[in-house]
Amino acid sequence: MKYDYLVVGSGLFGAIFAHEATKKGKKVLVVDKRSNIAGNIYTKEVEGINVHEYGAHIFHTNNKKVWQYVNQFAEFNRFTNSPVANYKGELYSLPFNMYTFNKMWGVVTPEEATKKIEEQRKEITHEPTNLEEQAISLVGRDIYEKLIKGYTEKQWGRDCKDLPSFIIKRLPVRLTFDNNYFNALYQGIPVGGYTKMVENMLEGIEVRLNTDYLENKEELDQLADKVVYTGPIDAYFNYQLGTLEYRSVRFETELLDIPNFQGNAAVNYTDRETPWTRIIEHKWFEFGKDKDGNDIDKTVISREYSSEWKPGDEPYYPVNDERNNKLYAKYKELADQNGKVIFGGRLGMYKYFDMDAVIAEALNCVKENLGEQYDRDK
Repeated sequence: MKYDYLVVGSGLFGAIFAHEATKKGKKVLVVDKRSNIAGNIYTKEVEGINVHEYGAHIFHTNNKKVWQYVNQFAEFNRFTNSPVANYKGELYSLPFNMYTFNKMWGVVTPEEATKKIEEQRKEITHEPTNLEEQAISLVGRDIYEKLIKGYTEKQWGRDCKDLPSFIIKRLPVRLTFDNNYFNALYQGIPVGGYTKMVENMLEGIEVRLNTDYLENKEELDQLADKVVYTGPIDAYFNYQLGTLEYRSVRFETELLDIPNFQGNAAVNYTDRETPWTRIIEHKWFEFGKDKDGNDIDKTVISREYSSEWKPGDEPYYPVNDERNNKLYAKYKELADQNGKVIFGGRLGMYKYFDMDAVIAEALNCVKENLGEQYDRDK
């Protein structure tokens, strides 16, 4: 064996495992089927703008250990996620806060807003059985109809009445004028983009791009004692128990010869008729400045279209309903019997992770396999 570990995938989970294993004296090879490192957090510079090629990624966490860990590899700016909702030309603040309630109902005080929400929540008199009932029971019908229903149905490709209630269990509702979407102590975007951050993680480690592990599995497996696999778990087992469902996203990205398209990093289109779910204007993740701090006179936008995953598409969001979770549990049984392969990351574990959770899981995996237990909850 030439390597101690073969790491399949150069996204966050794979890059962190490779970095930590190398630090502990292990010889590591990283392979990735794409022509670039960094997985779905890959950023590409266009006209001085770091474009999030696979959708917007805003780092946020309350986990101090994770924040300190990731700051080894990048300096983070002070970007705060404050998306705007566009419903047929009406603009609303997200998360739902006093600006939203004032625009929706003309209320001015938190007391008036509370009264209006309570009045509308009464429509649901039983334990919510689907997403529509859950949303109305939390924020009332007006907000549900204008700001939740259309967006959610586009995102999941299903009627809200056919979606489980747990998807929307915790809607951020604030009786303040705070526009920060995340309840996170630490938040920002890496200065210079995520690709640079992952490059720093993989410094000194052999990486082979344009290398499809599953197509060259037999040959690649012979190179290492152990494999860390971050691809889809069902694909690893050649879909022998059936196919897990994902949602995919398609992006239409344009370089525009104007300095400002929408004045915000993210605008969600919450009506059902607009085919895209949101438009990202990438320059505002870094306040419209290039790496030298100069204003950029062009802009790059990406329209996002949600779709049902099919072979050949990029899988983005696991559909963690009852059927898929049961199927995943069966695949996990197979995975647990395989002593050579460690399954990790969003696709390997069939779970939608935020970036900080991926980092915590990767560090925990390192400690379980190479040292003492990492406490992921602190």
